[in-house]
Amino acid sequence: MKNKVNVVGAGLAGVEAACYLARRGVKVRLYDIKPKKFTPAHKSEKFAELVCSNSLKSADVYGNAAGLLKEEMRLLGSVTMEAAERSKVPAGGALAVNREEFAEFITDKIKNDPNIEFVSEEITEIPTDGFTVIATGPLTTEPLAAAIGKVAGKLYFYDASAPVISADSIDMESAFYGDRYGKGDGDHINCPMTKEEYLAFYDALMKAERATLREFEKKEVFEGCMPVEVMAARGKDTLRFGPLKPVGLDDPKTGRWAYATLQLRREDKAGTMYNMVGFQTNLKFGEQKRVFSMIPALSNAEFLRYGVMHRNTFINSPTVLNADYSFKEYPNVFVAGQLSGVEGYVESAGSGLLAAIYLERKLRGAREILISENTVLGALAKFVTTPNKDFEPMNANFGILPLIPIRDKAERKRLAAERSLAAVKEFLTEIN
Repeated sequence: MKNKVNVVGAGLAGVEAACYLARRGVKVRLYDIKPKKFTPAHKSEKFAELVCSNSLKSADVYGNAAGLLKEEMRLLGSVTMEAAERSKVPAGGALAVNREEFAEFITDKIKNDPNIEFVSEEITEIPTDGFTVIATGPLTTEPLAAAIGKVAGKLYFYDASAPVISADSIDMESAFYGDRYGKGDGDHINCPMTKEEYLAFYDALMKAERATLREFEKKEVFEGCMPVEVMAARGKDTLRFGPLKPVGLDDPKTGRWAYATLQLRREDKAGTMYNMVGFQTNLKFGEQKRVFSMIPALSNAEFLRYGVMHRNTFINSPTVLNADYSFKEYPNVFVAGQLSGVEGYVESAGSGLLAAIYLERKLRGAREILISENTVLGALAKFVTTPNKDFEPMNANFGILPLIPIRDKAERKRLAAERSLAAVKEFLTEIN
């Protein structure tokens, strides 16, 4: 245990990794560009700065995957959860925090830990001598991004993701399976619309409220991928020649092509999640739910992930990472946070915590023990490291967990949560 571990990045994933390792007696050197330099999104000198929101999503352990993820992390000793408990503010069923108090608690913890040495320095190459956790987040500096690219291949510098729908919430009375012109395995789910339905949908889409992009994101994001609402603004029929193109899709109910048809593509092998093909969007989440539910087959859709468009450096993790978040080429170098392909504050912190657990065991020469995929932590790690030619970042949701074959959704989620927490406790026993 004499090795000193490098942790690059003092965001949520980095501080989780540093604190876990320090707690286990490992000497950590934590690097961050603060306070000498700042990214365009950051203003505070403190660590674990929350930029976009003060909400850490739902606190419901048994009915919401984000709430379950937080409970898993609490059991594993997460510093994010400790800080959130100390700084929480009233927010109904969500966990929200006072941002300043949250960051201050973590910063003080880092700076007063004798096992953590903080270095304000920009890292431009991946430290491959010894063990390293790279957790530099969506605004990784250009020199380091270039160095990561040498190992990881192509890096993605924006996240333009379409919404993902729970398969069992799709109204199959208003949809049908099949590929265009019958070519393929027939795995797509097609959601047809009549002319009246399409025009009502189009009108709602044009009036829907969009999320606000930060100045440094605007040019980069929109040049990379056009949001469906921007495409639609070019004319009423634009979508019917794009993502809602009906040609080659015979509706078995009519034997004809519909006026417009949305295609849904499998997001996972089990077919529990479906992606709205071509529907990258910058609409606010509530607006996505309202407008996209106007498509008849999605009238009762459960959105497992909403579409996002924002600056987000991430790697093609399924091709370059092992199941423990380490590089295949450099097994002593781990990647955590949004850089690894997880989406969201708590998800990023969770990946940092899990990467540190795996790293610490590898450092000690202990046998590899992976957390169960029945946990949200394990399911996220599996999702971002499993081959997927259409890989996009993923947040916590019940769709990534192995299915419990029960029709009642609330009961299914409750049982999944109980199964998850039991698995976390078993994992804790094994690693300790």
